[in-house]
Amino acid sequence: MSLLALVLLLSACGTGTVDQNSTGIWSRYIVYYFGEAIKGLSFGNVGVGIILFTIIIRIILLPLMHFQTKSMRKTQELQPKIKALQEKYSARDTATQQKMQAEQKKLYAENNVNPYIGCLPLLVQMPVMMALYQAILRVPALSQGQFLWLNLSEHDQFYILPVLAAVFTFLSTYLSSMSQIEVNASVKIMNFAMPVMIFVMALNLASGLTLYWVISNAFQVVQTLLINNPFKIRQERRAEAKRIRDKERALERAKNPKKKKKK
Repeated sequence: MSLLALVLLLSACGTGTVDQNSTGIWSRYIVYYFGEAIKGLSFGNVGVGIILFTIIIRIILLPLMHFQTKSMRKTQELQPKIKALQEKYSARDTATQQKMQAEQKKLYAENNVNPYIGCLPLLVQMPVMMALYQAILRVPALSQGQFLWLNLSEHDQFYILPVLAAVFTFLSTYLSSMSQIEVNASVKIMNFAMPVMIFVMALNLASGLTLYWVISNAFQVVQTLLINNPFKIRQERRAEAKRIRDKERALERAKNPKKKKKK
């Protein structure tokens, strides 16, 4: 979803050329210097600069991403209880809804969860990622030259980058959704719609931009596996569910000592 928001926000940004004569804080002092940093890391090849700068930016943002992930996970863990409250207070009258909101607020407080604070890191990340994208798009020197088989100013004629961009986008969104306790229909649709959208857009975009998408989404996949591994999370949830079941069975046996233990 954050990637979709990024695309929508970028569509509203300028697309004119950015250089040292540009005006405005965004173009002259942010996008321009992002472009200069990429050129400084190019070592004679713009493709290398795009890769290195993208990775550096993602590493710098890692603490924020980790904080956001922890906050979102804690919120997700409460979803079954939130859903139970919504069913308990299903009436739509004002008094009932106020009671439900009060119960939800109490539940969040008891579990030290703020459902809104998880959005703050995203608000910080979005301008940074937008500036990086805009630099590659609007600084002429970054959309020129060769990198491996690519002409960075043209689309990938072998369609390798568009396919990789779509694959890593799918893996990124799918792995993130795997850690959720409940996945609604809109998330499932986005898991498949976003890769298709990225693939179609990458078919006509300059390879420099598609290269950025590939590296950024590949990094996101690795990041998810490292700090929010859905396979580990699912295993922990199964272990916790088993612990609770075993505890309940032990209590039941303690209450009924003559009851035979189930095989």
